[in-house]
Amino acid sequence: MGQASAERYERLLHVSRSLRANRHLPEVLRDLPESVRPLLEFDYINVVLNDVALNGSGMSLDDAKVLAERGFKSVCTLPLATSHCELGSLILASKRPDAYPADEISFLGLVADQIATAIVYAEAHKRGERAELILNVNNSIACNLDLQEVLRSIAASVRRALRCDVAGVATPDSGRVNLQSYAMDFPESWGFLKEGHSVPIDGSALGNVFKSGRFRLLSAADVPVDPSTAKGLAEGIQFACIYPLINCRRTVGVLTVGRRTGKQFDQDEVRLVEQVANQVAMALDNAMAYRQISELKDKLAQEKLYLEDEIRGELNFKEIVGQSALLRNGLKQVETVAPTDSNVLIYGETGSGKELIARAIHDLSSRRANTFVKLNCAAIPTGLLESELFGHEKGAFTGAVSQRIGRFELANRGTLFLDEIGEIPLELQPKLLRVLQEREFERLGSSRTLRSEARVIAATNRDLAAMVEQGTFRADLFYRLNVFPVYVPPLRERREDIPLLVRHFVQQFARRMNKNVETIASETMNALTRYQWPGNIRELQNLIERAMILSNGPVLSVPLSDLKARPPAAANGANHQTLEDAERTHILGVLKETKWVLSGPQGAAARLGLNRSTLRFRMGKLGIARPGIE
Repeated sequence: MGQASAERYERLLHVSRSLRANRHLPEVLRDLPESVRPLLEFDYINVVLNDVALNGSGMSLDDAKVLAERGFKSVCTLPLATSHCELGSLILASKRPDAYPADEISFLGLVADQIATAIVYAEAHKRGERAELILNVNNSIACNLDLQEVLRSIAASVRRALRCDVAGVATPDSGRVNLQSYAMDFPESWGFLKEGHSVPIDGSALGNVFKSGRFRLLSAADVPVDPSTAKGLAEGIQFACIYPLINCRRTVGVLTVGRRTGKQFDQDEVRLVEQVANQVAMALDNAMAYRQISELKDKLAQEKLYLEDEIRGELNFKEIVGQSALLRNGLKQVETVAPTDSNVLIYGETGSGKELIARAIHDLSSRRANTFVKLNCAAIPTGLLESELFGHEKGAFTGAVSQRIGRFELANRGTLFLDEIGEIPLELQPKLLRVLQEREFERLGSSRTLRSEARVIAATNRDLAAMVEQGTFRADLFYRLNVFPVYVPPLRERREDIPLLVRHFVQQFARRMNKNVETIASETMNALTRYQWPGNIRELQNLIERAMILSNGPVLSVPLSDLKARPPAAANGANHQTLEDAERTHILGVLKETKWVLSGPQGAAARLGLNRSTLRFRMGKLGIARPGIE
């Protein structure tokens, strides 16, 4: 009897160690029946804490009398308590009569004490874990400037502390139409739920929490299938808790945790989620405000640089000059379409003034107080055009050493003028179509969806309809751009405007060069009027500038021999060298002479009479790049 008793107490010690090896209360309760079976006789065992049965039987202490009705002959209820607190009760039942005699009660009490100790130990560990979680959340927020990395770390900590399978933070897009998964920790994902996926705010469980500001518990058994729950169900998520992220009465996102197995999140776990959510909401709100300020600052800085480039590159005349019927008809179209926000496609030959028409549309519209941004699609290398349009994040590709804001973002609420639209590569056209249709795009290297309310005015000197038939331009993009076509006639079709333009340019360059030219010989004006002007207004402007340089008296000295040397006009001017072509040739010659050295007293900039930054700008404008360097 003594040896048997010693073995029994030794087994009790082993059971005690085994129970305390489980650091989480659900594990203690789950393993309890098998752990104590070598010590106790029972056909039924239950632990009741705070009047709730925690082992899933659904039976409370008050229902113990039901056991007798179910055929159990012996029932024993033992208190679960420590020297500091009462935890609840341990209920044992057996179908054998007198299974728990009086001399057994003392030993049964020892077993109950060990169970109580294991429960207290597990609860203490849980409190320590959760206190550590809150501390880690605060430390992460304070020590890391990368918000997305902070939220991923927090999600991982929450997932581990709550013993769940997934945790993530979703934030609204700029239009507050969709919620996008901003950070997620889901190590065992099956591929349905991913960081970056989005769901509509309207008509989804996540959206209801976001709009109402009240948390929600979901279970697979009764969850309504919507865009935010379908992927969770596909991942096998059985239980979820969605908690709003609210700071200063403003909802900035939602925090979601989910489990594939186990039980629904209890009140204690929801309180922990609430604590974390409060910290995350504050960090998210502050970070979003800082990001908006930072992006606005970057945008203003880039707009300043952009506008400075525009000022240096302007044609330097402020209005459209001419009285011809064709021009007046075009300007009436401009007056008609300008007040609307419709897309406009401007047709015309190179140098005919398509950009001036685009600026006139912008100036007559309600967007005139905002930025007019232009991009020559033919002047940007194909590999960089997407970045120019939509921007990129730091590290998005080799050479992306910093974040860049694209033209669509710069032109938000303003006007974006896309010159030479026919040169956009076929593979980039679907992305352009998307931003025209949905007003949405992503920077290269980013999964965050941005919106742009830019009005698009496109221009081309090519036959886009023919390109559509040839398969080199998308039909849907063509129709989206060609909402309101405007034709700009070439200069040879409005010859009556040539004298007006000549006088305009003479006055313009006279002010700039501080010269006094009062007379233009009639034979000179007749020659200018008869000429075909393949380079259109740009060619005329360049010729008048050259004439003003050559004129030393009150009579304009135009080098008419330059006109006579030219072959007959071609529709696109490809066989005629304009001043821009001459400038490119001249700069290339000097660069070759200086072996492409830009700076220094013997550099190309000094020889050309320019500063280095102006020369680099002109090189970019003229498409000049050093051989072998892209």
